[in-house]
Amino acid sequence: MRPNGMRAGIIILLILSNACFAWQRATAQSVGMDKAGLEQARDYALTGGGSGYIIHHGKLVMSWGDEKKRYDLKSTTKSIGVTALGLAIMDGKITLTDKAAKFHQSLATPPQSNRETGWIDKITILHLATQTAGFEKRGGYGKLLFEPGTKWLYSDAGPNWLAECITNIYNRDVNELMFERVFEPLGIKHTDLKWRKNAYRAERINGVMRREFGSGISANVDAMARIGMLYLHGGKIRDRQIIPQSFVDMASKTVPHLAGVPTAQKTKHGTKASAHYGLLWWNNADGTIDSVPKDTYWSWGLYDSFIVVMPTLDIVISRAGKSWKRTTDENYDVIAPFLKPIAAAVIDGNKTSY
Repeated sequence: MRPNGMRAGIIILLILSNACFAWQRATAQSVGMDKAGLEQARDYALTGGGSGYIIHHGKLVMSWGDEKKRYDLKSTTKSIGVTALGLAIMDGKITLTDKAAKFHQSLATPPQSNRETGWIDKITILHLATQTAGFEKRGGYGKLLFEPGTKWLYSDAGPNWLAECITNIYNRDVNELMFERVFEPLGIKHTDLKWRKNAYRAERINGVMRREFGSGISANVDAMARIGMLYLHGGKIRDRQIIPQSFVDMASKTVPHLAGVPTAQKTKHGTKASAHYGLLWWNNADGTIDSVPKDTYWSWGLYDSFIVVMPTLDIVISRAGKSWKRTTDENYDVIAPFLKPIAAAVIDGNKTSY
């Protein structure tokens, strides 16, 4: 009876903690922000419709659209999914330098031609988490195009192999793992976030439900913002360390020795993509977006879904909807008009130097 009693107690505590985790709303002025700047960012966001949150000092200062509507987040799934890697590191089950094949006997196969490259045993967990493993774009069973660590190429296949490594480590559905360890403690319910079945590979791996990191999550902006707050607070939920601070630090920054790695192919992410990419999170570490703190980082999915974290300014932003209009080939040009007014809206006395 004791185990069942303990489990019931844990469930009660989770319910109580979730019930208490409601956003405190505040005016822009009360938290030292310029309302006009926030409205400018909101109006730009609404050129693609959708919903959004802007949170400063833990208070919701601007919102728009339907806060409960779930949106297909596409590649924002990568940044949410990699949180499971943080859990595995926290649990001592894996390190970034581990060879990925240690956790996946059929890594990178099919196709069998990948074995002929001699590169599979060189792939590390870090390569899978930084888009430097060598896999082509598609999320199914893609080819290895280059030796791991020598180039950068945006891929769904690499993150999907990472998802399978984590699945094998825990021998359980990553969706269940994340709800138990991350989502529920954050106050995220199943009605707020859904993780679809794998769209590119068999439904199960070793009898366990197979999920994707490349894509597959639909969520509302409330759930997205809660995940952003986890990262803003260094992997903590209240006083509980959920994922390591060191993992958050690495996820949010460009890995130094990969910053100069060339892109393997011309993509919409530009030729400098490796200079502003961490562990499946994008960042502004190279100052590509001027007037936005260099410690800013974000998830980024098709249709311009974002979870944005600005540590210097104590800001979290979530946005989902339809894609914004592109006028250039550089993707960063489309996010700048959204982020710059928000950063500028923080009154000088309420921000530190960056």
